[in-house]
Amino acid sequence: MKKIAYLSLCLFSMITFAQEVSKEKVKDILSTLASDEMKGRKIWTPENENAALYIARLFKENNLEYCTGTSYLIPFEYEGKKAYNVCGIKKGKSEKYLGFSGHFDHIGTSNKAGDNINNGADDDASGITTLIGIADYFKKKKPEFSMVFMAFNGEEEGLLGSQAISEDKNLDKIYNNLTALFNFEMVATVSQWGPNTVYMTGDGFSDLDELVNKNAVNGLKINPDPYARQQLFYRSDNVSFVKKKIIAHSFSTVDMTKASHYHHENDDINIVDFDNMTQIINNFSKTIEKLNPQNFNPKYTDQVKFN
Repeated sequence: MKKIAYLSLCLFSMITFAQEVSKEKVKDILSTLASDEMKGRKIWTPENENAALYIARLFKENNLEYCTGTSYLIPFEYEGKKAYNVCGIKKGKSEKYLGFSGHFDHIGTSNKAGDNINNGADDDASGITTLIGIADYFKKKKPEFSMVFMAFNGEEEGLLGSQAISEDKNLDKIYNNLTALFNFEMVATVSQWGPNTVYMTGDGFSDLDELVNKNAVNGLKINPDPYARQQLFYRSDNVSFVKKKIIAHSFSTVDMTKASHYHHENDDINIVDFDNMTQIINNFSKTIEKLNPQNFNPKYTDQVKFN
């Protein structure tokens, strides 16, 4: 009997461990996106397109379905130039969706001597790695909510990709059932509150953070926006969905008062805390796993501006 109990415990431990996303995988994804070979992933460059193809490959590995058409790549044009967003879905037990997003473009290279590559490890390879990590966590699961994963392009040029995909009528079936969008923007470092914590932009505009914190596991904590005066809520990709009156906030760990790496060549993997990122990805995923359309239905307050 003791032997059977021991084997059952070992099997349970193996299954529990297998559910989690490994630090090695997190490091591999982020390091690839922020590599010198990607040359800063500036929109309308071959390297930017390579990044889109790489993300599409990871979506396929995580058994995501196409959002529309026959590809994860969703083209859009701006001033006659074509680029791609990347979109995949995971069907859950409900037709209601939760969205997870980030932007994969960055600012490319500079004319400086020496290291002139703006690798964009934190901004925003970290956000893309987070949403892919969540997809990986749910790879062999059937969550209560269905899920849509969107990697936006052209954020650095004025939120081009998120605006384009938010207006794509082919995705209206998803958007009409989208309960909330979690947009990850610069989550590579430990926040000012310590490990396993993030902050939510525009926290006073909805009760999303309160509902997540109520269900949070393993000490994960969403803190209020410390930069409310900077209006970051209206300056990141989430705002493209706010305009559609969809609950959409950005989540970050970056301390903007100390972020010397922001839009700088030293925004590379050396500034990334992979232990903290992995912890956040797994605990966020486990928290999401507890949510369902009955216990999670966030609402905007009357303070938000939709236009």
